[in-house]
Amino acid sequence: MSTSFFEDLSIGKDLLQAIQKMGFITPSPIQAEAIPFILDGRDIIGQAQTGTGKTAAFAIPIIEKIQPEKKYPQAIVLCPTRELAIQVSGEFQKLAKFKRSLKIVSLYGGQPIARQVRALQQSPQIIVGTPGRVQDLLNRNLLDLSSASMLVLDEADEMLNMGFRDAIERIFEYLPESRQAILFSATMPQSILTLSERYLQEPEYVYIEQEVRPIPQIQQHYLEVGRKVKTDVLVRLLKADQYRLSLIFCNTKWQVDSLAKRMKLAGFNVEALHGGMTQSKRNKAMASFRQGQAPILIATDIAARGIDVDNVEAVFNYDFPKDTEYYVHRIGRTGRAGKSGKAFTFVESSELIEFKNIQKRLKIEIIQHELPALA
Repeated sequence: MSTSFFEDLSIGKDLLQAIQKMGFITPSPIQAEAIPFILDGRDIIGQAQTGTGKTAAFAIPIIEKIQPEKKYPQAIVLCPTRELAIQVSGEFQKLAKFKRSLKIVSLYGGQPIARQVRALQQSPQIIVGTPGRVQDLLNRNLLDLSSASMLVLDEADEMLNMGFRDAIERIFEYLPESRQAILFSATMPQSILTLSERYLQEPEYVYIEQEVRPIPQIQQHYLEVGRKVKTDVLVRLLKADQYRLSLIFCNTKWQVDSLAKRMKLAGFNVEALHGGMTQSKRNKAMASFRQGQAPILIATDIAARGIDVDNVEAVFNYDFPKDTEYYVHRIGRTGRAGKSGKAFTFVESSELIEFKNIQKRLKIEIIQHELPALA
């Protein structure tokens, strides 16, 4: 099932006008496959990577199906982080530009709950939020989802990795049994399949094969490093080259905090960024990094999704990336705006096979880097 133009889909004039104003002419593969199923009321499992247009793949049919005259939540989208919730809400706002009576509300931590309660009192039809804040509002009887006919789990794998399974299951209990469930995920671990088996009804499976992406002017290196000496190696690399801005990736927020403490003890001015921090602390960390006050930022993948800084000269994969998509996203934080950059990946012996697989999938050769001498 595919189409060449948005006009070929069952979409109204107001929505088509907004799509055209955003500069979209033809639907991406995930949009062409998913939109007809969602419009038809089917549950779907969509597997697609970041940057494939998956937000519009569910936002377009949701906006089309919403009944603006009904002043209650009809669709809810759950996202793993407040940054992604804000981004997804913004996409909905753009697509609903010419549907004046349609209201979208974002619900996430780090913002006064009273402000969000006032927004809910304006009778929005679409809710975009994080599982924790949505569950909190449901528990307080400040949010009513008893008539919501659509639920989207965006980046479901990330939500489960962050420990939101219980909150997601609790939210499902507040929805009517006849609701439509839409699940999007970059990967399909067993936890996702188990969740879909429990809550989705005969879902359509939409899979968009990952494309090999061209990588900009980035010098890519790897170092075979044992776990116990990673910090020492990182310190040597940073001292060997005085980078204006450096970004270091870890796989968990615990590792981010732990590494930040060790780097500060080693005399480096660093900031940490992860989903366990309050919004004000995250904003402060990003401002300090952007302005060069702290030239090193240590972050998790999900927290770094909103980072758009042109002058990052080096990226360090302190922890080995989970898959090819994470690798490409990480190193893409440098070498921006036509500039060159460097990327260093620390690889433990047990990770060498998967590291070679990443090189094969990307059709590139990553050069082994010699450890700088202690002198």
